[in-house]
Amino acid sequence: MSPLYARHKRTSLAIATAVAAGALLATGLTTSASAQTPAGAAATPLAAAPTTLSAAARTTLIQQAQAGATETAQQIGLGTQEKLVVKDVVKDVDGTVHTRYERTYAGLPVLGGDLIVHSRSGKTQGVTRANKSAIKVASLTPRVTAAKAAQQAVSAAKTLGSAKTAADGARKVIWAGSGKPVLAYETVVGGLQDDGTPNQLHVITDATTGKKLYEYQGIENATGTGKSLYSGTVSLTTTLSGSTYQLSDATRGSHKTYNLAHKTSGKGTLFTDADNVWGTGSASSSSTDQTAAVDAAYGAQETWDFYKSTFNRSGIKNNGVGAYSRVHYGSSYVNAFWDDSCFCMTYGDGEGNVNPLTSLDVAGHEMSHGVTSNTAGLEYSGESGGLNEATSDIFGTGVEFFANNSNDVGDYLIGEEIDINGDGTPLRYMDKPSKDGGSADYWSSTVGNKDVHYSSGVANHFFYLLAEGSGSKTINGVTYNSPTSNGSTVTGIGRAKALQIWYKALTTYMTSTTNYKAARTATLSAASALYGSTSTEYKAVAAAWSAVNVA
Repeated sequence: MSPLYARHKRTSLAIATAVAAGALLATGLTTSASAQTPAGAAATPLAAAPTTLSAAARTTLIQQAQAGATETAQQIGLGTQEKLVVKDVVKDVDGTVHTRYERTYAGLPVLGGDLIVHSRSGKTQGVTRANKSAIKVASLTPRVTAAKAAQQAVSAAKTLGSAKTAADGARKVIWAGSGKPVLAYETVVGGLQDDGTPNQLHVITDATTGKKLYEYQGIENATGTGKSLYSGTVSLTTTLSGSTYQLSDATRGSHKTYNLAHKTSGKGTLFTDADNVWGTGSASSSSTDQTAAVDAAYGAQETWDFYKSTFNRSGIKNNGVGAYSRVHYGSSYVNAFWDDSCFCMTYGDGEGNVNPLTSLDVAGHEMSHGVTSNTAGLEYSGESGGLNEATSDIFGTGVEFFANNSNDVGDYLIGEEIDINGDGTPLRYMDKPSKDGGSADYWSSTVGNKDVHYSSGVANHFFYLLAEGSGSKTINGVTYNSPTSNGSTVTGIGRAKALQIWYKALTTYMTSTTNYKAARTATLSAASALYGSTSTEYKAVAAAWSAVNVA
């Protein structure tokens, strides 16, 4: 579970150590990410951008890849007990195909064993791995019982401040998220976190020693007339059922918006209306208030269109299927979160139930957690967790600029409309993240110890520098002054190109264990594929990372 932000003075669910990203081999069929541009790929701008795939074409590519998975496993040197399961396929304009696989070993899921095979004209050009180690364990018989592992996981959740915790049992897995792969248990603990956010804490326990190896949260903090609270009067695509309009958008994967009426479980009730004019433009503590629903539906609409227009991505899973949104979660719940298990976004109403967390960039932020989950799968802890949060801030910002709404203009401030601090200040700043009092401007060896909402500052700062450059400037009426760790002057390449590079890196080069060093490599690979290894864009990526001390 990944809520929008972590409250100060509350127990953080982030673990204390960063997980090292899997090193990438540079020989044979495995290449380092810095050399991952497939042989023969065109260096012309956007030649390596993703092409639009119909649902049928995508399904065919996935089926073909799965049919050849055994042969692929042999080609890239996997062991006889390892099997590949296709998770996703991305095809570039130049014909390069990037196939993302999960792995099993002796029938057990390999967590942290994901990999991406890059191919051209049916020939493998390179492989990006989350973990370079060979998957091999001495025994598949655990010495620790599943019940003991589950009990320890519940205790861990309670220590972190979770309430009403309960484990759903423990399943055997191979843990390859860091170091040498080992036989382990994965336990998912439900209940509630200390601030009321639903709990979905994944705890990995060594099945031989009983030692806790890792933990992360699975909940990630995302035509009628709508009168919204934050974006003014907006158009909404709705569905007429009989004589009643439903807040259901058939043109965007049938996204629906539901009312939880201050409850904390279930899907809620689909919003309906008699005249297709929704909301009042003002917040209300009433559990039937439509205004929060307008903002949520509008945010989902703009996010869908942003991904489609910018990256040719059709929905969160790129399969044309929409998520759903829930508003009026809990009572005075000051947060919002994405939950991949229900494929839904949930919004609280804020203090006094009159400050819903449904602004445009928050909606884009939450839905983008779903995109990350269904692509790189960045683990929500340590440096990979910071990159996960930053990805949502980056694309949430992209959504806000894309919408071009005069009531909520595009900026590099996160959550500036929801006034979560009570003093008119935003939740996060991308030009100088430390202005929020907790986020990191630059990388250090301890940045992974921070809560993921604060370690995200390094990537947020990188993205701002890449897009806009360093120094003082005013954009859409907002003044920024972005510093650099090395005193350098960085010249930005523009937000449009910066977004393309980050998306390409996320979907074709990052894995579940990517840390900041590996993120630099991944974005350089993306810049090389899109614009060429000698391009201005490639050099700008290198300069921006150096400016945030990732060298």
